Amino acid sequence: PTLIEDFHFREKIFHFDHERIPERVVHARGYGAHGFFETYESLAKYSKADIFQRPGEKTPAFVRFSTVAGSKGSFDLARDVRGFAVKLYTKEGNWDLVGNNIPVFFIQDAIRFPDMVHAVKEEPDRAFPQAQSAHDNFWDFISLTPESMHMIMWIMSDRAIPRSFRFMQGFGVHTFRLVNAKDESTFVKFIWKPKLGMQSVVWNEAVKINGADPDFHRRDLWNAIQSGDFPEWELCVQLFDQDFADSFDFDILDPTKIIPEEVIEPIPVGRLVLDRMPENFFAETEQVAFMTQNVPPGIDFSND
Repeated sequence: PTLIEDFHFREKIFHFDHERIPERVVHARGYGAHGFFETYESLAKYSKADIFQRPGEKTPAFVRFSTVAGSKGSFDLARDVRGFAVKLYTKEGNWDLVGNNIPVFFIQDAIRFPDMVHAVKEEPDRAFPQAQSAHDNFWDFISLTPESMHMIMWIMSDRAIPRSFRFMQGFGVHTFRLVNAKDESTFVKFIWKPKLGMQSVVWNEAVKINGADPDFHRRDLWNAIQSGDFPEWELCVQLFDQDFADSFDFDILDPTKIIPEEVIEPIPVGRLVLDRMPENFFAETEQVAFMTQNVPPGIDFSND
C-alpha cells in the first residue's frame, strides 16, 4: 500500500503512465539524425526565402527516415515506400519538406487518403501480413483506383527495398512554388539525390536480412555517422513556369505524375549532411512532428 501524501511516488507513476505516446498511423517505424543544409548559390532570382540567399550558409536540419505501413516493431527491409522527411530550422521559421523515396503517390484526391491507409494495413480479420501490402484488401483498393498504377510500378521495383537510407533518393512529391521579392512565382519540384548513388537489394536478400537483423537500416545509419562516414544528399530542383505547365501533355499539378528529368533537368542548389545522431531517441526522433504547411516566406503551395 502507498500513502496518499507520498507525492513523489504518485508523480513518478503518473509520469510513467503517460510517457508512452500512440504510434503514428503511418510512418510509425522511423529513424532520424541531425545535420545541416548548405546552400550552393543564391536563388534570389526565384525565391526570397532566406535559406536560399547566401552561398555557403549552413542551416541546421533534422531528417526522419521511415517505412510507411508497418508498426514501430516491424522490420526495416519490408517492400514499402520509405518516408524522407526533412526539417530545416531556417531563420524565418521551420521548413518541413515532407517526402518519400518515390516521386509519385497513390491518389490524386486527398479524400481517398484514409481509404488508402486502411488498405495498406494488415487484413482486418487476421491482422497480417505486417509491414507490407501483399493482400486482397490492398489490391481491391488498387483495382478501384486506377491512378495508383504508376505508384504500383515504383513499389514493385527495387526502389521499395533500398540497401540503406544512405543510398536512397528523396522527393517532395508535390509541386511547390518559389516566390521572389517581386512576388513572381515559379513552379518547383524538390529532389534529394544521394552522393553515394542509389543501391537496392533483391527480395531474397531482403528476406534473409530481415531474419538476421530487423534493424538493418537503423544500424547502418548509426554505424556510418558514429564512424564519421557522414551521409550526404544534394537538393535538386526542377523549375518551370505557368506556360510550360499549360503546354504539357498532362496535368503537371498531379502527385501521381512526374516531370521526366530529360524534359527538365534537376539543378543542384545545396547539400544536406547528416553528422550527429540523437542523444535521446524518444524525445528527438519519436516525438518529432512534421507539418506540410510549415514553409518559410519565398516558398508557397500550388494547386497540386
